[in-house]
Amino acid sequence: MSHVGVPRGTVRKRRTLALLTTGVLTIPVLAGCSSGDEETPRGVAQDIAPTARQAVADGSTVNWAIDALPATFNAFQADADSATARVTEALLPTLFPMDKAGQPRLNPDYLESAKVIEREPKQVVLYKLNQQAVWSDGREIGAPDFVAQWRALRGKDSAFWTARNSGYERIEKIERGADDLQVRVTFSKPYGDWRSLFSPLYPKEITGSPETFNDGARTTLKNTAGPFVLRGVSKADGTVTLARNPRWWGDKAKLDTLVFRAVAPKDRTKALTDGTVDVADIDPSTADRITLARRDRGGNGQPLTHGPGADVSPAAALYSYAVAHGSDEKAAEAEQAARAKSRKAVLAYAAEQKALRDFAVRKSLEPAYTQLALNGESGPLADDRVRRAVARALDREELARTVLGPLGLPAKPLGSHLALAGQPGYADGSGALGEQNEKEARALLADAGWTRGGALQQPKDTKAGSEAEKKGEEEGEEGADADTGEEKKTTGGAEKEESAEKKDAERTDKDAEKADKDADKADEGAEKDEGKADKASRDEEDSAASRDEGLYIVGEDDKPAAHALAATGTSAVPARHAAFQSAALLRQAAAVLGEDGAVAAQDKQPGGAAGAYAPAGTPAPAPAAAKGQLGKDGKALTLRFVLPSGPGSQSLRTVGDKIAAMLEKIGIGTEITKVPDESYFKDHIASGVYDLALYSWPVSAYPATDGRPIYAKPEPATDGSLLVEQNYTRVGTDHIDQLFDRAAGELDEKAARDLMKQADARIWAAAGSIPLYQRPQLVAVDKKLANVGAFGFAAPRYQDIGFKNRQAAGSSADRKK
Repeated sequence: MSHVGVPRGTVRKRRTLALLTTGVLTIPVLAGCSSGDEETPRGVAQDIAPTARQAVADGSTVNWAIDALPATFNAFQADADSATARVTEALLPTLFPMDKAGQPRLNPDYLESAKVIEREPKQVVLYKLNQQAVWSDGREIGAPDFVAQWRALRGKDSAFWTARNSGYERIEKIERGADDLQVRVTFSKPYGDWRSLFSPLYPKEITGSPETFNDGARTTLKNTAGPFVLRGVSKADGTVTLARNPRWWGDKAKLDTLVFRAVAPKDRTKALTDGTVDVADIDPSTADRITLARRDRGGNGQPLTHGPGADVSPAAALYSYAVAHGSDEKAAEAEQAARAKSRKAVLAYAAEQKALRDFAVRKSLEPAYTQLALNGESGPLADDRVRRAVARALDREELARTVLGPLGLPAKPLGSHLALAGQPGYADGSGALGEQNEKEARALLADAGWTRGGALQQPKDTKAGSEAEKKGEEEGEEGADADTGEEKKTTGGAEKEESAEKKDAERTDKDAEKADKDADKADEGAEKDEGKADKASRDEEDSAASRDEGLYIVGEDDKPAAHALAATGTSAVPARHAAFQSAALLRQAAAVLGEDGAVAAQDKQPGGAAGAYAPAGTPAPAPAAAKGQLGKDGKALTLRFVLPSGPGSQSLRTVGDKIAAMLEKIGIGTEITKVPDESYFKDHIASGVYDLALYSWPVSAYPATDGRPIYAKPEPATDGSLLVEQNYTRVGTDHIDQLFDRAAGELDEKAARDLMKQADARIWAAAGSIPLYQRPQLVAVDKKLANVGAFGFAAPRYQDIGFKNRQAAGSSADRKK
């Protein structure tokens, strides 16, 4: 699939303070964390048509679609992307690639062994290199290459333009062992994720100086050490061509050449039917066409029941024939032209379907998940109660079924931010937040001051005790972004009977008294976090013209609901009931983490503006209240929901619409803004110009290292802005950071996993990121190709890819050429 919604370059750059790809969308009870004794849930198997090497023919060429030519071949630079990762995997050493279970496994092509040989007084790792391992220029891979890469990436020399240095800054020294094939690495601080280092490993000729590091590997790699070498790059043809490495000491590559060809996601179907590519990530619509093409193989020349003209009824066809041959010459001429155009489209579609019969759809789940991100920097979502209410309103199972069910993949919502089902560290931590419950979600909103009549009330000086509200008194109203090309749609809250709310809110005196005690206990250890920077000035750049374009506001149409009577009064949910919900949530989170009492003080979120976005064109409070939408101080509770508008993002938009409907049921309105894919991350997610958004994050075998920048607590910069690393939700706590740091320095794998489960529970409780489902992986592959397709967790073995038996010459790409 295309990768709209995945931060740019995150395939390898999760260990960085860098930015994000526009490409998959990306972006995620009180059951709690699973114990270490529980069986790990099974993941979805890879689908690559595994074939023994002896059954794979030698020779031929495979054309593999990538989104664009790599911006650089240096995987450690800020603009490295998924194409960089794909190409360098076939060219450079990866010491510990991921296996089918998402775990790092020693690569015997490069290492005889690698292990921790000393823990005290300092951690020491000894690498013993494969004696046959050499660079393509014939030089042995050895200690000098490790030393040069460490010096380039440790972060002490700013002349090296690096995007990340996680782990390398913990190394104290690197020494030669008994010979150049032994590398002894001593750490200044323990580092449990040491296997993540030196992958990919670059030759010292690249990493040895800032000049060669910054520029020497951007457009070419002269010295490599993989089953293939780089033969050339053609910008005109949009290709990167690899050839079999004559110095490769491992299993000989089955292919003569491997060509990575830049093909935009929207052009993949045409590239497949033209024979331009043999392997391509595809979207569900293309997968459906391939499935139909395989099904229609035995149609005996019968007309297709799908595609252009398939939905024309016999009556419509007869009418068209009559007009085309009628006495009205002008109408007949126009109809004949339309019929000719239709016949041409039908024939072209039939030819494409015939070509698609040569392909198979191989499917699995990517090592990545889609999340709902809630921007907690300011506005209503700066209040953790509002974020939790949003999360509790979501039916995550329905959202997972919407995306994965039609593809025949397991439609189970993801329960972790830091591991995926099938990985040893996976446990469902969503219990720290709680299951879907609209009643409790409404109670949380009432406790935060959002009521049925709040949109009609005049602002007043009230203090509800929430840190978010206290900070809200100091912040101004925020505007809504309106980039050119955006489409907006605003929805209001659902109509709710006031008597039903009162019934839901009733509690016995015994329950209320217990809630008060629980809330008091929770508040004893609560402390304020540092205030967050005001970003109101960032939102003042809105364009009134783009706000008007495509804007739909509930209450300004002719639907009956627009004329309903305005609701009055305050919420029927008493504060004591909300206190009971809050105290119960704190007790549940503490139970998950094995702690006594309430959530730690550092997990409390700082507050933000108590109002909601109110861009030009926002409906008057009365219609919003009439629809059941909540409000406070004369402002309706409306959240800006930003989604990508490209053709490959349809599933995200479908999910977004469902989320908006779920929020509407609890009185939260959404303004859905669709923006171009190319500006989605840069101008909205990374800039913080959104309330809600859908995007994806990859998951690696090193959550303590790769997850920290994504969930690290933002820190104020000297210019008043926030340093968010990759935490684009702007929600984090000191305690979460401490758990990541402890896990990164833990050499006991089980202890490190337990710490990550605790961190995951804290992330759930903070409600800044709500994992929804693991991303589907759909790959169109020439049906004669073996050992390639939907790899799941595992890294490809490029040397094993090829055509089965002696059918290589019959590949679609070769036939066209």
